[in-house]
Amino acid sequence: MSATTLARPPVSTAARMLLDRSRAGLAQACASRTASERYVTAHLAALRAAAAVLAVRSRPGGRGGPRSVWEVLPRVAPELGEWSSFFASTASRRAAIDAGRTGVISAREADDLLREAEAFHHLVESTLGLPYQQVLPLTLPSCE
Repeated sequence: MSATTLARPPVSTAARMLLDRSRAGLAQACASRTASERYVTAHLAALRAAAAVLAVRSRPGGRGGPRSVWEVLPRVAPELGEWSSFFASTASRRAAIDAGRTGVISAREADDLLREAEAFHHLVESTLGLPYQQVLPLTLPSCE
């Protein structure tokens, strides 16, 4: 067993549940019929995967008010900083869709975000020392 493996904190039940919900969200996004639904659901799946990292690595702290997961993640997992920036940049589009705006994203953008969310999910599993589990099919069903 390597020193890196020994240094990893144990994966809590809460973190495993968040990863399970992330995995289910990815599958749900894959089955979505609209690009907007796919985009929002994929973004939420990534958010849950990030929350799993925080559940394992972060410590409760009272500094400041509420913060976005995407703001906190780079502090507790610097190796995920670029991913955090990426998903933070997609949050405004998700918020626009949640607010009912139409035509905010294309089917291609939704598919791309879903693939990125799946890659992030797998990276989180690896970061936490968990085995790879295939989530999405090799080809995505189309959405409008």
